[in-house]
Amino acid sequence: MEPGVRGRTALVTGGGNGLGRAIAVALSREGARVVVTGRRKSVLDETVAALPGPGRAAVCDVADPSSVAALAAELADEEISVLVNNAGVAGPVKPLTEVEPEEWDEVFAVNVRGVYLVCRAFLPPMVERGAGDVVNIASVSGKRPLLRRTPYCASKMAVIGLTATLAGEVGPYGVAVNSLSPGPVEGPRMARNFRLEAERTGVSYDEAERAFVGRAALGRMVTESEVAAAVLAMLRMPGLCAADIDLSAGMVAR
Repeated sequence: MEPGVRGRTALVTGGGNGLGRAIAVALSREGARVVVTGRRKSVLDETVAALPGPGRAAVCDVADPSSVAALAAELADEEISVLVNNAGVAGPVKPLTEVEPEEWDEVFAVNVRGVYLVCRAFLPPMVERGAGDVVNIASVSGKRPLLRRTPYCASKMAVIGLTATLAGEVGPYGVAVNSLSPGPVEGPRMARNFRLEAERTGVSYDEAERAFVGRAALGRMVTESEVAAAVLAMLRMPGLCAADIDLSAGMVAR
């Protein structure tokens, strides 16, 4: 298969807003037919309306095996050859000893179990056809300390491990599996984190943000459009497999 996405059908989980919407729009702009999935039909429909090309919305809770099975049945008429596992939750912002088991389980249910279930459902046809691409959205936080975010960091490291092993399993059949690890992305999720950090430390919102972005070599966060462009770049590299790509504006751990 030629590198890129033109003429192919891509499934993007968590496609209702944020990164998922940006990735879906970028894929559509490059000529892919895009299917977006998530838990809220209204925002999925908004994404489909924003696509420059053909698209489809399908409701699914990626953490629920029956919901994922229903999604696979609903999309049986689609030849999904690009899978972007983007669905994820940020989880609590608090020390590990204050994290409730239910909070921990929710993060892993979406961020890790969801990737496993969706791959389990949609990889067999790719393997049978001998071609396909999977991009799992991980995070640099899975590899570098991020205080008071232990469930999220642990879940993203799990995604990186899942990616590397799965690539070894399906790579021989022509299916490439990679992960993309963005750094902090401008948007509502990081705004929430800055607000919580400001409340915890007694500084202003702007001070909390400056302290955080000052850790990046470029002195800023990355954008949703930059993450979407990175996904496209990965799909244009036919030799890329079992890789984890950092996109963090040079974020370092402190």
